[in-house]
Amino acid sequence: MSKQSFEHHSRYHPLQHFIWLPLSFITIITAIVYVVREGFSLGVFIMFMLIMISIIAGMLARLNALKLQDRLIRLEEQFRYYTLTNKRIDSRLTIPQLIALRFASDEEFPALAEKAANEAMKPDEIKKAIQDWRADEHRV
Repeated sequence: MSKQSFEHHSRYHPLQHFIWLPLSFITIITAIVYVVREGFSLGVFIMFMLIMISIIAGMLARLNALKLQDRLIRLEEQFRYYTLTNKRIDSRLTIPQLIALRFASDEEFPALAEKAANEAMKPDEIKKAIQDWRADEHRV
C-alpha cells in the first residue's frame, strides 16, 4: 500500500464496492426489465421486495458501522487532544472536522484543532493544511 496522504487516503471495501453494489444494481434493473416484458405478478413483487430488503440491509450495516466508527474517532481525538494539551478540545469542532483532524501528527494536531474551530474550517481544508500526515489504516 502506498503512503497515505490527502490524495491517497480513501479506502474501498472490494466486496462492498465492486461486487455487492454492482450486483444490486444489476438485479434491480433485471427485475424492472422482467416486469416490463412479462407483466406484474405476485412472484415478481415478492422477488423485488426481497431484493430491496437485501439492499437496504446491506446499506444499513455499512452506515451503522461508519457511524460507530465516527463516534469512536471523535472519542479518540478528544482523548488525544487532552493527552497532548491537558485541556478539553473545543466543543465547536464537529465530527467531520475531528475525523479530518485524525490525520494530523501529534505535533501539529493541537494548533490545527484550534485553527479549525476558530475558522470553522471544512474537513477538506483541514486535510489540506496537514503537513505531517498520520495514516489511518483501520478506517473501513
